[in-house]
Amino acid sequence: MTLNQLDRSKLTRFAWLSIAVAVLTISLKTVAFFITNSVGLLSDALESIVNLVGALMALGMLTIAARPADENHTYGHTKAEYFSSGVEGTLILVAALSIGYTAIERLLNPKPLEQIGVGLIVSVVASLANLSVSLILKRAGKQYNSISLTSNSHHLMTDVWTSGGVLIGVGAVALTKWQVLDPIIAMVVALNIVWTGVGIIRKSVSGLMDTAIDKEYLDVIQNVLGQHKDSKAKFHALRTRQSGSQKIISLHVLVPGSWTVERGHQFVTQIENELSTAIADSTVFTHLESLTDPASFDDVSYGSPKSKSDTPLK
Repeated sequence: MTLNQLDRSKLTRFAWLSIAVAVLTISLKTVAFFITNSVGLLSDALESIVNLVGALMALGMLTIAARPADENHTYGHTKAEYFSSGVEGTLILVAALSIGYTAIERLLNPKPLEQIGVGLIVSVVASLANLSVSLILKRAGKQYNSISLTSNSHHLMTDVWTSGGVLIGVGAVALTKWQVLDPIIAMVVALNIVWTGVGIIRKSVSGLMDTAIDKEYLDVIQNVLGQHKDSKAKFHALRTRQSGSQKIISLHVLVPGSWTVERGHQFVTQIENELSTAIADSTVFTHLESLTDPASFDDVSYGSPKSKSDTPLK
């Protein structure tokens, strides 16, 4: 097992942390709802249930993603994380519909809030727990390039902002006695959740469709290859895709026809090593061709216009 696999197998501890905080916040926000009878706080509790389901899904997919490559999955299992974020995004949308339905029902049949002060304190404690774990997951998601942890972090942070909106709504009801503010805030919360859910699903679908790696990495590739301008070699047919945490990079390396096979092999090996070092969690493939063979220039792009993943090289 490689160092990368060992590191990724440890990511499940972050999923367990997310599960623990989800259980805690569900309990606290449910208590806050029963204390205050606020539909806004109920919507907050429902979203925390989605957090729990999402965290459980993340745990399962992170476990699968950490598995090494095998005969049937020669590129590994890292794409499993996209299923986790996709399911979480879908669950977020379901929660938003539930919140919206509950808010409309309360808007039509308003009920007074009770013991608002105690309920708000309980909700604030839950929000602080979510905030702490969200920041931890965000840092881990960036460090390990994990879409599961990043999606979970964004969802928890959305939950924090949502809770803030609900707290403002409940506080406004306490000050103004306008009961209608509670369900209105809940509907705003639902819309905010929809926005988050759609964004997470879009990113998951993008990953499953083998979208090219981010431009910042393409710039790194250009810089690495630019260091070999005086080598008489040329590069083209650069193609990239993101596969979970892995970045797949392929390109053609054209060298003078007078070079020996050994010299050409040493050169492309050097290119592969430099790219792998410059871009973490990357797999690099090169195809060696001769500059004197016209056929070497046939495979420059997939077609016209050039695809986004087939990046022109300077």
